[in-house]
Amino acid sequence: MRLSIIAASLLSAFAAVPAFAADEPASAHTFTGNMTLASEYIYRGIAQTNRKPAIQGGADYSHSSGVYAGAWASNISWLSDLSATDAKVSSSVEVDTYGGFKLPVGDVTLDVGVLKYWYPGTYPAGFVNPETLEGYFGTSYKFATFKYSYSFTNLFGAQAVQEDGSTKKSEGSQYFDLSLNPELGAGFVLNLHAGRQLVANFPGASYNDYKIGVTYDLKGWALGAAYVTTTAKASSGDFYRSALNRDLGSDRVVFTVGKTF
Repeated sequence: MRLSIIAASLLSAFAAVPAFAADEPASAHTFTGNMTLASEYIYRGIAQTNRKPAIQGGADYSHSSGVYAGAWASNISWLSDLSATDAKVSSSVEVDTYGGFKLPVGDVTLDVGVLKYWYPGTYPAGFVNPETLEGYFGTSYKFATFKYSYSFTNLFGAQAVQEDGSTKKSEGSQYFDLSLNPELGAGFVLNLHAGRQLVANFPGASYNDYKIGVTYDLKGWALGAAYVTTTAKASSGDFYRSALNRDLGSDRVVFTVGKTF
């Protein structure tokens, strides 16, 4: 009899716990992580890993007020490829840090923030630092997103000394990004993108980039395939001809496997 009373008391106590926990307010803080394996790292339509795979990952924090911050990293080769020339560069990784604020207005979400691209490594004397700081403003509605970016520094090291000795810089470069990601059903999402990169003071370096692809949700894993093309000029001596004499903006088919947790 005594054991039955004790058991009943314990069951009553445990039964009360979920009701108590349900009354606790939801946390204002959210932490997420992400990881991706890509057949090649393509950014704004331009090859970053010389047709080789990329391992990428990041972490994000967001607050219920709309404030957010994060970091993301990927292997790259476009800088170390310069080792094929007289300029020896050891950098083989890109690290992005960013922060901003999102504001929902009805069905529309406004987004404003800053992003810094870091390229840790060693560089020869006189080499222009490729680190870039951009500010951005974006807006999204359902499956449509538009984002505008403006560089406060040289864009990925784009700088040249002219015949008169003056320096031509690329501060004030701009990028326009329109992306549509409608759901197709059965776990499939269509990925459409059009972008316009304007490189300040280097009109020959400006170009358009386009992407059409699809992602599929396989038990929490995102499987993706996309076709990417650009109008970037990459003949001998052009801005997008690599140190290994390859066209960085040529047509590509890229495959990805990723997960957010």
